[in-house]
Amino acid sequence: MSRALRRPPAPGVEWEFDKVTFSREYSRNVVTKLLVERAERGGWELARVHIGADGTRRVVLRRKIIRQARPDFYL
Repeated sequence: MSRALRRPPAPGVEWEFDKVTFSREYSRNVVTKLLVERAERGGWELARVHIGADGTRRVVLRRKIIRQARPDFYL
């Protein structure tokens, strides 16, 4: 998907990012299980995966931060 077709997030929605690195010693199945566990427990979703020439996996996870606007009558 090209950058021009992406929509900006809705007002009040921000993203929190987390970078995780797995060495080449971990199998694909183990990495998948670890990422699924993290997604189920923390609400993370997969944003990007980069597999380096040396076999390390650099994973970027993201999750939404929804900020509630304060009503005027509380001020």
